[in-house]
Amino acid sequence: MLIRNVHVANALEATDVRIGGGRFVEFGPHLAAKPGEVVVDGHCGLLLPPFVDPHVHLDAAFTAGEPEWNESGTLFDGIRIWAERKRTLTYDDVHDRAWRTVMRMVSHGIQHIRTHVDVTDPSLTALHALLALREEVCDYVDLQVVAFPQEGILSFPHGKELMEEAVREGADAVGGIPHYEFNQEYGAASVRFLMDLAERTGRLVDVHCDEIDDPASRNLEVLATEAYERGMGPMVTASHTTAMGSYNDAYAYKLFRLLGMAGMNFVSNPLVNMHLGGRFDTYPKRRGLTRVKELDEAGITVSFGEDDIRDPWSPLGDGNMLDVVHMGLYAAQLMGRSQIMDSYRFVTTNAARTLHLGDGYGVKVGNDANCIVLDAPDFYEAVNTRAEVLFNIRRGRVVARTSPRDTQVL
Repeated sequence: MLIRNVHVANALEATDVRIGGGRFVEFGPHLAAKPGEVVVDGHCGLLLPPFVDPHVHLDAAFTAGEPEWNESGTLFDGIRIWAERKRTLTYDDVHDRAWRTVMRMVSHGIQHIRTHVDVTDPSLTALHALLALREEVCDYVDLQVVAFPQEGILSFPHGKELMEEAVREGADAVGGIPHYEFNQEYGAASVRFLMDLAERTGRLVDVHCDEIDDPASRNLEVLATEAYERGMGPMVTASHTTAMGSYNDAYAYKLFRLLGMAGMNFVSNPLVNMHLGGRFDTYPKRRGLTRVKELDEAGITVSFGEDDIRDPWSPLGDGNMLDVVHMGLYAAQLMGRSQIMDSYRFVTTNAARTLHLGDGYGVKVGNDANCIVLDAPDFYEAVNTRAEVLFNIRRGRVVARTSPRDTQVL
C-alpha cells in the first residue's frame, strides 16, 4: 500500500508513506508506485499513530436512563443507578452494547482501548463478556480489561475474592476505588491489597483515585508510595485524581516530588470530570479536574480518556477522542497554539505509554503499520473541525474509512 499526500505528525510538507508486509517501509515525497501496489489518496490529511482511549467503561455504555436518568449529575447517584442496572445484566446485553461501542470507536480512529469492568458482581457477568470481546475485536483494536471494584474492595462483600478471581480469569490490570471505601483506613488498605495482587500476578494497575472534590482525599500519596517502593511506577496509573484540583499548593508541591519519583501515569477524563465535578459547590464552583497542565509540565505522563459513553454517569458520548481533547484543552487552559498542535499526545503517545504498549507503537519504519489519516492538514484544524478519520489502518489493512466531507452552502 502507498499512502500519498499526508502530513505526518503536523509536518509542514506533505509526503508519501509506503506499507509492506503489514509494516511501515518507507517515507518520502513522490514515491513511485510499485506494480500491483494499492495507492491511497490521503487528501493532504494528517497522518498520526492511532488514537488510544486509556479509560472507558464498555460494560455500562448505552445504559443511560436505565432504570432512571441521573438528574443530579453526581458521581454517587451514578454509582447508585448503575448498581440497580447491574442486577439485570446478561452476557448478551453487555457483549452487544460493548461491541457496538467498540465499532463506533474504530470508526473514530481508535485502535487501543483500556476498559474498566465492574467486578463487584458475584457472577462476574460483565467480565466474562468483555474477556470474550477482547479476542473477538483483536483485528480492529487491542483491548485491555481492568478488574474494577465499582463498590469497593473492602467495603463490598467478598470484594477481595472477586478481584482475585477476575485476575485469575484473565483481567489485564488491577483497579481500585479507594475514595469510595467506607473510611480512609479501608482506602489505604485497598490500595496495598491491589498493589500486592498486581505485583504477585504481573498485572498492570489502574486505580480510580480520589475522584472527588474533597481536599482531604489523599489516596494518591499512598498509591504513589507503593508504586515507588515496589519499583512498579511505569506499570501504575492513577485515573481521575480530581481531588488534586482542590489540594492547597503547599501540599501539591510536596506531592509532585513523590509523583516524579514514582514515575507513574495519570489519566484525566475531561468530559466526565467537568460534568461530575463541583456538583456540591454553590459558588465559587470548582472545575473538578486534576492538574493536567502542571503534571504535563513536570514531565509526568498524563493522557485523556472518554470514561463514559451514554451511561449513568454521562448521558453523552460518541467514542470520539477529538471531543475529549477539545474539552481538555479548554478545561486545563492549554490554549496556546503550540499546546493545541501538540495535544494529540494526550490521546496517542502519552496514552500508549500509559497502556504500556512499548516501542512498537508509533509511525516509524519497521513498526506495525497502524495509523489514521484525519481530514485536516494539522491537529489544530483537526480539533477545530472535529475532522473525520478518512482512514483507520491496522497492520496495513484499512479497517474503517470515511469519505471527505462535501458540504455546499446554497
